[in-house]
Amino acid sequence: MMKLSSLWAAPEINPVNRKARTIPIFNVWNVYGRVFFFSWFGFMVAFWAWYTFPPLITHVIKANLHLTPAEVANSNIVSLVATLFIRYVAGLLCDHFGPRHVFAGILLVGAIPLGLAPLVHDATSLYVSRFFIGILGGSFVPCLVWCTGFFDKNVVGSANAIAGGWGNAGGGITYFIMPAVFDSFKGRGYSDGPAWRLTFIVPLIVIIATGISMILLCPDTPTGKWSERHLVAEQTVQLDGVTRPVDSITDTPAGIAAGQNSSISKSSDSDMEKKGKDVALSELGAQEEVLDITKGEVIQKPTLAGALAILASPQTIFHLITYLCSFGGELAINSILSAYYLKNSPHISPAYAANVAAIFGFLNFVTRPLGGFISDYLYRVTGKNLWAKKIWIVVCGVITGALLILIGQLDPHRLPVLVGLISLMAIFLEAGNGSNFGLIPHVHPQANGIVSGSTGAAGNLGGVVFSIIFRFTDSGTNYAKALWIIGVITIALNLALCWVSPIPRGQIGGR
Repeated sequence: MMKLSSLWAAPEINPVNRKARTIPIFNVWNVYGRVFFFSWFGFMVAFWAWYTFPPLITHVIKANLHLTPAEVANSNIVSLVATLFIRYVAGLLCDHFGPRHVFAGILLVGAIPLGLAPLVHDATSLYVSRFFIGILGGSFVPCLVWCTGFFDKNVVGSANAIAGGWGNAGGGITYFIMPAVFDSFKGRGYSDGPAWRLTFIVPLIVIIATGISMILLCPDTPTGKWSERHLVAEQTVQLDGVTRPVDSITDTPAGIAAGQNSSISKSSDSDMEKKGKDVALSELGAQEEVLDITKGEVIQKPTLAGALAILASPQTIFHLITYLCSFGGELAINSILSAYYLKNSPHISPAYAANVAAIFGFLNFVTRPLGGFISDYLYRVTGKNLWAKKIWIVVCGVITGALLILIGQLDPHRLPVLVGLISLMAIFLEAGNGSNFGLIPHVHPQANGIVSGSTGAAGNLGGVVFSIIFRFTDSGTNYAKALWIIGVITIALNLALCWVSPIPRGQIGGR
């Protein structure tokens, strides 16, 4: 049972893999708390910057650039395409170079097109700008790979869900910040054109500062450098008397493997308050389990053959298609929600519609973490049964699909009813995102970057597919019909591979 004090106290540490067994959310002085902070905050500001256009594009930018509704819809689709490719590549890069450098690199590279966004002057330049700003959406992958590397299996679902959920909330924050900044520039006497362009200064400064801070203030792994990630596990196994070969531990730098035994029982930070304290090996299980952790859960440099085999695994495909539905649905619905509210309630103002639409994104503060918490809870109370985690993913997906069909069929024109149904659907949609990444750390753990990256990319692919459905359903005007079509797809895909074992038979590690 988690204690309230674990939210700020230095966490207990698994001495085999050096991962934390609690989440010190409010302790940024602790290395685990600091990495956790930069994981969610980095993704949140990236998501905010990624979605800088939607809060202003429906009316201000559309009028200023003389865009058609079709061009606005096309730009929403284009913004997801780059992210699709970046997320998959980011997974491979995380396994090769480590998530911290990939994360910071995405933020700093993505800052370039963000800073150039004020140069947009027509539909074509808008497409180009939103395509390259989409690079920032790829930050989701290193965010969760980094969290997975710092938090143990008993809390990794919760850690990933909180980081992803609070990060996704950037999609709600942008609906408040961007109009507010725009209004402040308007109040200073700027016309619409210069005012919306100047709003991009704010996310640009935050993105650059976050990327640099991540490099300067955080480590790659609990053991230090990415190249040395194998070493503590190897030494612990040797000290604990497990003498069988550990095939996955390779490329040990000279001089490190000969470190003193005390380096195993101590954290890389000398101050225990900054790092944490070890739990006894006996609490983790027998020596066989120690070997299981060591051999199966150390991330390996990816090979083409290995990556293809993992991508073809039914377990990986299950996560691809379920996350395609949940996160893909979230992205597509987030892009049209303000317009849907305006269509069904034309008496409200665009600003009010944007504020109400922001609720959908802000729910991520609670709903996505809830999905991860329930995933971890079911894992514990069922005696570490991974089927419990998988069934929870499917339940979230099926209920989401059913609610989407209901909303599409009713198409409520009373705003409170419509917002209420959308919010109820969002609970299960966003919890599904969190539950998905509660199980992923158990699946092919030696290639967590590949699985996380491809799953994240599938989410963006879903966003593209569902945005196309919105775009071409009655020329982009029948949002209700598009919603029930997406609902049917969501139920079908969630049930397609629900019968497949959560992890491959014979897999070493991840249990």
